[in-house]
Amino acid sequence: NMGWMHDNLLYFGKDPIHRRYHQGNLTFGMLYQYAENFITVFSHDEVTHGKKSMLLKMGAGSIVEKSQTLRALYGHMWAYPGKKLLFMGSEFGQSEEWNYAGSLQWHLFNYKDHSGISDLIRDLNKLYRSEPALAETDFDSNSFRWVACWDSEASVISYSRTAPDGHNMVLVVAHLTPIERSNYRIGLPRPGFWREILNTNSSFYGGSNSGNGSGLASEAHPFDELPQSAEFTLPPCSTMIFKLEG
Repeated sequence: NMGWMHDNLLYFGKDPIHRRYHQGNLTFGMLYQYAENFITVFSHDEVTHGKKSMLLKMGAGSIVEKSQTLRALYGHMWAYPGKKLLFMGSEFGQSEEWNYAGSLQWHLFNYKDHSGISDLIRDLNKLYRSEPALAETDFDSNSFRWVACWDSEASVISYSRTAPDGHNMVLVVAHLTPIERSNYRIGLPRPGFWREILNTNSSFYGGSNSGNGSGLASEAHPFDELPQSAEFTLPPCSTMIFKLEG
């Protein structure tokens, strides 16, 4: 899906203060997502010929901030419909472009800003395979629903994925500014406890460990045109995945 790839690279390449003006880059792809059976990809063409590595494409200042942003992008990529493909070196955020004449920068695994990205990819792959709402529904248009994609000022999007059985469901929340937001209300499609099963800001991946603990219970407070909602803590530049229990 080259359109999705280019739109998201344009968005994540912006300085966070300017992302509010480009929210459409995150949402436009859903207009044609189910026209074909797409692979969600960051290909070799994007990490060579002067285009920079995936890490250095990120619109943030320090390597710590770029790593944080790249983890958020990968979290969104794995949660979004479509099979997944990364080119070599991108799975640990190497700094240099790919070079056919040299080896990958394996020594960067000595640094958490890189090894944490690799750890995240490992866990995303496990989650993708184990959650019926993800891998089993990549080409099913009935499985996806935007929950809220309107808050461009806060650079927040949220969407749900539902398994073919109609029961298993996950909620994805991406917050793409470098500040923490507390008591941020998001609509929920069903009542129950929403367990936080992945947070790209976890200290396991090199993040600050801000998040929602084990998860949140829904409240009978209609929001986002949905019957239930909850107040979330949104870590800086992060993607979180929640699973409905019960």
